[in-house]
Amino acid sequence: MSFFDKLKDIKKLKDLDSELAKEKFEIEKEGIKIVINGKSDILSITLNPELSKDRQEQVLMNAINDVSQKAKMAMAQKAAQISGINF
Repeated sequence: MSFFDKLKDIKKLKDLDSELAKEKFEIEKEGIKIVINGKSDILSITLNPELSKDRQEQVLMNAINDVSQKAKMAMAQKAAQISGINF
């Protein structure tokens, strides 16, 4: 692989990173809403005051895990597109 090929790959990775930062993934469970970007940065959390503290914690944890999984799958698909691998 030449130096210029490596530079092209670095640019593709930077473009992917920038693209992922712009994408938003959200999930809502039992009135609790989580929004993250493709880099798994949490953009917003909306709680449901009608749920008990324990229930909110459980639902919040599950929602964060689920939306993070969505973002990881999207990132993997985009990375595969760049490398030419199809899912």
